[in-house]
Amino acid sequence: MIKFTVLGKPQGKGRPRVTRNGTYTPEATKKYQKLIASSVDAEGTYFDGVPIRAVISCYYPIPKSMPKYKRDMIINGELYPIVKPDLDNVAKAILDALNGVLYKDDNQVVELYVNKHYSDDPRVEVIIEVV
Repeated sequence: MIKFTVLGKPQGKGRPRVTRNGTYTPEATKKYQKLIASSVDAEGTYFDGVPIRAVISCYYPIPKSMPKYKRDMIINGELYPIVKPDLDNVAKAILDALNGVLYKDDNQVVELYVNKHYSDDPRVEVIIEVV
């Protein structure tokens, strides 16, 4: 099992851009995927051809303008972020960034659990393990 944290606000995978000269991945997505790959401390760990479970917990920053009663709701687990980016885009960015780092291809992922929370410490926590 590998656990790691990507510091900063969760980001989704950007849509590929198409031009006359071809298709390319947006620069912000490339940068975020490099940050993800560099956050992994899994020296010598590589899941080769085995089924994988991924658990991705996204912690979004609490808006400064949020009233106190809503902050109390967050503390009590009654309020969740309904904000962009979408969970599926964040998961896609994480899983694609780990291709060639922890596994050959993200098609090995057979179970995926993704959730959103608010936090004063924005980040993404990831657990990768064999099923």
